[in-house]
Amino acid sequence: MLDKLGIAGILGVVVMLGGIALVAWVAPIVAAGIAFVVAGLGLIVYGMVKNLMTAFGLGAGGLP
Repeated sequence: MLDKLGIAGILGVVVMLGGIALVAWVAPIVAAGIAFVVAGLGLIVYGMVKNLMTAFGLGAGGLP
């Protein structure tokens, strides 16, 4: 999976996790909410990409 993200994707994940960790240090409940929002956005993007690949006739496009 890491080879598909590239260096910018990996850096983005590290920065995102670092930001959530910083918020969790100060306000753990707020950090949990932010983590749920990020996870929800990830699921939305996954669904959109899967539907787009299916629309182009590529099936799931290699996505699980």
